[in-house]
Amino acid sequence: IAGPEKKARLLSEKERKITAYHEMGHALVGHYLENTNPVHKITIVSRGQALGLTISLPTEDRYLTTRSALMDELAMTLGGRAAEELVFHEVTTGAANDLEKVTATSKQMIMRFGMSEKLGPRVLGRSHEMPFLGRDMGSEPDYSEELAKEIDDEIRRVIEEAHASATTVLRAHMDELHRLSAILIERETIDKDQYERLLAGESEESVFPAEEPALPEPEPEPERPKLKPQPRPIPGTAMQPPPPEGAAG
Repeated sequence: IAGPEKKARLLSEKERKITAYHEMGHALVGHYLENTNPVHKITIVSRGQALGLTISLPTEDRYLTTRSALMDELAMTLGGRAAEELVFHEVTTGAANDLEKVTATSKQMIMRFGMSEKLGPRVLGRSHEMPFLGRDMGSEPDYSEELAKEIDDEIRRVIEEAHASATTVLRAHMDELHRLSAILIERETIDKDQYERLLAGESEESVFPAEEPALPEPEPEPERPKLKPQPRPIPGTAMQPPPPEGAAG
């Protein structure tokens, strides 16, 4: 999904902490909002350009998405930035990709899906699904500058509403945010089953049982000294009588 793991990339302790809170912010907002996909995995092992990753997967195929589901998805995407603001009172560049996603989604909600009560159910902008050579895909404005400002205001309102939703969820679950982020820093990766058990109140020790120490390898037996073979007489030589006296040799 996001490239192979890069365990060779070493983060400072501060960056590991910020990344853990960022990813746990995504996960907690996604867990407590109604219309999001279940969290499948949380990791602070870097992949590609991402320092961490929170993966949520649908439980069934869906071909329609409601406005409520899109708003919850936006809130989950902004959960990482909201966690940074609440815990560190600062934001980082780590949310850059998240901001690209929420901007693109909210723009589609307003301009393509007609999900703005203020602007009404209409498509804004002429889409170029099959552009001519030399023309980029996109849309041309078919509205006035005044309406363009209203579109910008609506996009901003949607993003701010989603951000407020994420912040509200995290404020209500700050204890879990601190506890689970500390576990993530220690364990680096938490899977779906472990995450749900931790949220249910199980201790870290029961969810991550200590690995049994490997049994020591048995010491090799000391080599026994090899006995040197004793010379044996040639068969029959010991039974031969001595030659008679005077016999020719």
